[in-house]
Amino acid sequence: MTRQWARLLLGGACAVLGAVLTLRPFTSLEVLVLLVAGAFLTTGVIELVQARDAPTPAVAVAAGLGWIAAGIVVVVWAGSTIHGLAIVVGISMILGGLARLTGAMRGRVEDRAIGVLTGAASVVFGLLALSWPDKTVLVLGLLVGPSMLIFGWGQLYAVWLVHLGRRPPVWRRRGPRWLQASGAVAAVILALVLVGLSVAIHRSVATPDAFYTPPNTVPNRPGVLLRSERFTRGIPRQWRAWRILYTTTRDENVPAVASGLVIASDHPPAGPRPVIAWAHATTGVASECAPTLLPSRWNAELIPGIDQVLRRGWVIVATDYVGLGTPGPHPYLIGQGEARSVLDAVRAARQVTRLSLRDETVVWGHSQGGHAALWAGIIAPTYAPDVNVVGVAALTPASDLTALVETVKNTPIEGRILGSYILTAYSEIYPDVSVDHYVRPAARVLVREAAKRCLDIPEAIPSGLSALVSRQPIYAADPVSGALGRRLAENTPTGAIKSPLLIAQGLNDPLVTPRVQRAYVNRLCHSGQSLEYRTYRGRDHLSLLWPGSSLVPYLLAWTQARFAGRPGERGCSVAQR
Repeated sequence: MTRQWARLLLGGACAVLGAVLTLRPFTSLEVLVLLVAGAFLTTGVIELVQARDAPTPAVAVAAGLGWIAAGIVVVVWAGSTIHGLAIVVGISMILGGLARLTGAMRGRVEDRAIGVLTGAASVVFGLLALSWPDKTVLVLGLLVGPSMLIFGWGQLYAVWLVHLGRRPPVWRRRGPRWLQASGAVAAVILALVLVGLSVAIHRSVATPDAFYTPPNTVPNRPGVLLRSERFTRGIPRQWRAWRILYTTTRDENVPAVASGLVIASDHPPAGPRPVIAWAHATTGVASECAPTLLPSRWNAELIPGIDQVLRRGWVIVATDYVGLGTPGPHPYLIGQGEARSVLDAVRAARQVTRLSLRDETVVWGHSQGGHAALWAGIIAPTYAPDVNVVGVAALTPASDLTALVETVKNTPIEGRILGSYILTAYSEIYPDVSVDHYVRPAARVLVREAAKRCLDIPEAIPSGLSALVSRQPIYAADPVSGALGRRLAENTPTGAIKSPLLIAQGLNDPLVTPRVQRAYVNRLCHSGQSLEYRTYRGRDHLSLLWPGSSLVPYLLAWTQARFAGRPGERGCSVAQR
């Protein structure tokens, strides 16, 4: 009778803990530690209570003691970070899985099959927890939680059968075993899916090669071409492209090196050609996130109307920005650092042999690149007057950074991933910004791991999965307050742009919303800035640039007018398409 009461209490505890871990795996680090510790301790006690009936009692006793020890370790040591929790969870699941595999050597065939499946899945998930620390939350939510829930209900069901005092029908006797078998198969399938995802992710990550390593001696002057080479990946036969490495500067004139891509028609018209300086959207903040490195994305994929651009004989100069490809940090949404990379890339492209470029440059930029384009227009007259920027086209730009962060800070994916990029970049560049001040302890490892990944498929999948499973906000303090808030405000492009300015916005954009963009445009207009603001119905953040968007022909015509020397409109004009 005592054993039945123990099974009742422990089974109920397992069911409750499993349900909480499944539904809310990321409330806080303290709660997560308590849940995991409770799960380990409860599992250990159940293993000890049932050891006498196990096929291998000695193994069951060892496993029970191991789970209890793991629960104690979680409370004593792993509560400081999820990274520590990942280590304990990973090792515990590996050892627990090996114990199940050992115990599966005896008993009935169906018991052995279930033991092998659950043991193998536990080992695989333990290895994944060690290799992907921020996936520990995913592992807890998708494996540990449901497993405990199923196990707990199985114990309650067994006690209920004893209470009935009679032998149940065959379908009832097989119920718990069928449930356990289904859970074991589901765990194995999930483990195999995550292993496949892990392999695909590791294969998709490109490491910067020797091209991106600066030479031992680098000129102090920005815009000097250090090296160039032909670039062929994804380049059609009718185009020519060169990968370039060049000097530039960070904020405060700190010397740096950046990489980029120059694209031209294979048969350009005679004479010097006009230049489109392309500033790309967000790809990440890690060094391997340069568009010239990413296997499934490069600069040309999102350049609107690129075929028509090259047929007109224009040349595209697309920077990777400092810190993408080349040594970091990357100045993500930090205005001057981005803009200098854009302008110095044009200077360097003029030194590529077999190319003849005109002085006139029009800057195009999308999203993060729109932010860079606006800043390039602001600083060009003083930082790079020789680049001769005759127009700036900012396409759904990240303009008002404070409003942008305020809008997305509580969204599960955009707020988590973009917030990780911003916090990482700003904390690396500004000494007064601290990640630990703004991020909850339970989310710090998630932020660090997300910042290591590029915003590219399949590498972005783990960050997205973490965001969906752990739906709680990452912030301990409001990100638009304090030092970070001040830095976001000072990197909002509010300075005067002397060249003609075009700002385009999709009205269905959920990231840079029309409301935020319109407020930013109104501020510029009230300050005396001349600009064209054009909005497009039915277009979101990416589809604004796609073939078929009415922005593309207008952007080409607007740019042609700039190269022809025609002045832009005076004052502010607003049009909707």
